[in-house]
Amino acid sequence: MVRKMNGMKMRRKLFNTAKPFDTRKTEMRFVRAMRENCRFQYENCPAYRKICDSFRFRPGELKRPEDLGRLPFIPTVNFKRHKLFSVPEERQLLQATSSGTSGRYSTIGFVFGDLWCGLKMVLKIGRWRGLFSLRPTHYIVMGYKPHRGNRTAVTKTAFGATLFSPALSRTYALKYSKQKQAYEADLEGVITALKKFAAPRAIGGRGGVSGFPVRFMGFPSYTYFMLRQMEERGLHLKLPQGSKIMLGGGWKQFYKEQVDKEELYRLAKKTLDVDEENIIEFFGAVEHPILYCDCERHHFHVPVYGRVLIRDVDTLKPVPIGQTGLVNLLTPMVKATPILSVMTDDLGVLHEGRECGCGLDAPYLEIIGRVGLKDIKTCAAGAVELLDEDTATKS
Repeated sequence: MVRKMNGMKMRRKLFNTAKPFDTRKTEMRFVRAMRENCRFQYENCPAYRKICDSFRFRPGELKRPEDLGRLPFIPTVNFKRHKLFSVPEERQLLQATSSGTSGRYSTIGFVFGDLWCGLKMVLKIGRWRGLFSLRPTHYIVMGYKPHRGNRTAVTKTAFGATLFSPALSRTYALKYSKQKQAYEADLEGVITALKKFAAPRAIGGRGGVSGFPVRFMGFPSYTYFMLRQMEERGLHLKLPQGSKIMLGGGWKQFYKEQVDKEELYRLAKKTLDVDEENIIEFFGAVEHPILYCDCERHHFHVPVYGRVLIRDVDTLKPVPIGQTGLVNLLTPMVKATPILSVMTDDLGVLHEGRECGCGLDAPYLEIIGRVGLKDIKTCAAGAVELLDEDTATKS
């Protein structure tokens, strides 16, 4: 197949949108960008073309917002089993993988235009949420310390977050052991670092010994485990003014230990004197690299760079706003990999933006939980499969 290249003009227009949450005024701009990207994927990725052909779907059929629901989606599990690229690997500037907690991981490729769009997105959303600062900062990364063998997106994202302000230091909770050839948690090291950066409340004063703020970035699970250890020991520190706790990456294998956000907020205030307003959460996936950052009321409003469809668990048809179902994520951001429409194994509900009260009109996504997909059929040929062998036997 002859590979046809294009400059993704419509995508550039979408990612140049001044207001990152002006979804109502950018509906047609988003559709045009999706049609443009879909045509490129169709012409350059044989597997994606097979999926579309099996549904008798052509990129030109994306004409209105309502047509997005007809675009064939690919389940995230499929990317864990197959590498799908529309640009040769030697032309990709970067590859990122999922965490691979199930033993398999997705590999997503990016070319320069993909990364440039991502940078513009991060700058706009980061500015809106007040993430950028010129004040030097100590970073506590509750995730993996970069290692040459680690290409996970969550590691790259966590490191990228340490560029929001000048980094005085980076302390990692998960460090690679050459002896064991695996990562090990070092929460004691994190607590030791915090003692250097913050003074006990009994000493008084406004903040830590260094006077510079501290920012956390990483998994909420390890953040919670550390805060709980501090509470059990009666250790109460006071971080300097301007300190923040930024959470992302989900609970992964610790889903059984997951606690309500309110409990985490309570611990952060009690042990580190960090108020709820300075706790920020992110949502995303390597198969959908759009930055979802919560608003001041901790809701994930959908930015102009992506869209969310909620699909019925049984029929997989889109359901009205306010109903619970499977989360289907859409974006025209990436050219190198056909991830225009991916189906997650998350259950969620989409709410009207006005229900939030923060002032944003863009709808917001609430994640209810994760399902095992035991009784759910995906409907993309080539990616059409029952995700549970027992269900396949019964069919």
